[in-house]
Amino acid sequence: MTKDVMRLAALAAVLLAGSCAAPGDNDGIPTMEPTALHPIAVHPEHQTVRLSFSGNSAGLAAEDEANLDSVVRDYLSNGDGSLSVSVPEGPESSEAITYFGERLAHMGVPRSRILVGTHPVGDGDRRVEVGFIGYVARAKNCGDWSENLALSTDNMPSENFGCAVQNNIATMVANPRDLDESRRLDDAPDAARRAVVLGHYEKGEPSQAVKHTSDTGNEQSAPGSDIGN
Repeated sequence: MTKDVMRLAALAAVLLAGSCAAPGDNDGIPTMEPTALHPIAVHPEHQTVRLSFSGNSAGLAAEDEANLDSVVRDYLSNGDGSLSVSVPEGPESSEAITYFGERLAHMGVPRSRILVGTHPVGDGDRRVEVGFIGYVARAKNCGDWSENLALSTDNMPSENFGCAVQNNIATMVANPRDLDESRRLDDAPDAARRAVVLGHYEKGEPSQAVKHTSDTGNEQSAPGSDIGN
């Protein structure tokens, strides 16, 4: 009888010791979180476009207009730092710098963020380069089907668990930098534009933006108000 009591006491002591284990004792269990299995990497990438420019009177070709609109939209949504404009050296460089500086300002780029300069024409390419440093988000490729999913004794997820979700997030996020850190609202170009528009509206002044027409090079007011845009 005494031996049985001692055995029960020893067993109770073992169970009590196990219940007092520190939370970190189970840290060796592999994580099953998709964010850990398939982390999204955010890194800077230079984005640039080359445009043919023949002077203010000719403006830009339709294809180059679309390319300029695209790079400006990308810059306003996820650009970092300045939007640079590099024109070929030569007698027309001053005209090109003025043209693109005004165009970018009218398209919503703060003038303080427009950086202009010239580059030598070494290979005869006289196109204007417009570019910026943006951020891209990427997760690792899916498709590891090496594991037999029909036979699993460890109750662990497959290598592809959550991979598609992480890739979709990396593709859809508007500004990849938001995955690393949040931005201040007053630092965003869109926020600055909203402040200007609301200021005009409160004073009873016209709040619409001014745009160029590609065929005549003249300026015209965009119809309607862009409050809230």
